[in-house]
Amino acid sequence: MAAQQYYAHPRNHFWHFMSVVAAVSESLSYAERCAALVRRRIAVWDVLKACTRSSSLDSDIDESSIVANDFEAFLDAHPKIEYIYFNGAKAEAIYMRHVQPQLPAHQAVIEKLRLPSTSPANAAIPLAVKLEQWRAVRCSAQ
Repeated sequence: MAAQQYYAHPRNHFWHFMSVVAAVSESLSYAERCAALVRRRIAVWDVLKACTRSSSLDSDIDESSIVANDFEAFLDAHPKIEYIYFNGAKAEAIYMRHVQPQLPAHQAVIEKLRLPSTSPANAAIPLAVKLEQWRAVRCSAQ
């Protein structure tokens, strides 16, 4: 059964990176970690609302099954968002193909940055290099 949590795989480095970048303790419960990110003005949201894939790998996403999340509504509800960070190339590619063309001009110009995937499958980039790139994430103090 799925954990119903972002980055639940124990070898995924996302929560470790957030402990360094945003001072969110990895020892907190999932709900507490999410709340701590919100307090630091970081939202974690999947580019996809739904898709079909044969494994947990992003490369196995069936392109014809992609349903993107409603970023226009999300960005309307949160007009102070200044940056969108992608956890890996696939998230960025899906956003640029399925979301970006649909956005109004004032949302389409929000600064975007692709970061290296925190997935354990992305082993080609050393952990220290990934973490250094993730330090670009901007957050507010509590």
